[in-house]
Amino acid sequence: MSRVGQKIISLPDKVSINLTSQGGVTVEGPKGKLEWQLPTGISVEQEDTTLTVKRENDQRRVRALHGTARSLISNMVEGVSAGFTKELEIQGVGFRAAVKGDKLDLSLGKSHPILHPIPEGITVTVTENTKIKVEGTDKQVVGQFAAEVRNYYPPEPYKGKGVRYVGEYVRRKAGKSVQS
Repeated sequence: MSRVGQKIISLPDKVSINLTSQGGVTVEGPKGKLEWQLPTGISVEQEDTTLTVKRENDQRRVRALHGTARSLISNMVEGVSAGFTKELEIQGVGFRAAVKGDKLDLSLGKSHPILHPIPEGITVTVTENTKIKVEGTDKQVVGQFAAEVRNYYPPEPYKGKGVRYVGEYVRRKAGKSVQS
């Protein structure tokens, strides 16, 4: 049995879940509403404020999806109740960011500004022109957006310039040394 798949999901207050007979899962909470379709061979049982994810058989594909389905439903519950955040920081002289309408404007030392579209369902706030905070209910969308922004200029090991997650450790290298 999957250790992750066996764990019980507890529903917090103000979060409701709707399970359809075709395998649809809809989770609603104070932060929003998320929907997902269960893969074949996986089912969810609800007892009061707890959810249990079950599998029909022990086929390899179904076993692989058991823990994944439980984690995705758990992330949906956490997303609509508390939400997810990713924080990025920009380091480098002249590097800055700003939100312009539905796009994130990044100046990262290139010859042109980078305008990255902000997907629906997430909010992006920029403070001090160098700190970016990404918030939303869907963990995958929040993480993907933060990874795309970081990918424009990942932190480089010589001067440490670039876009990094808050608290991320960047291993520094020594530059060229003069041989005499």
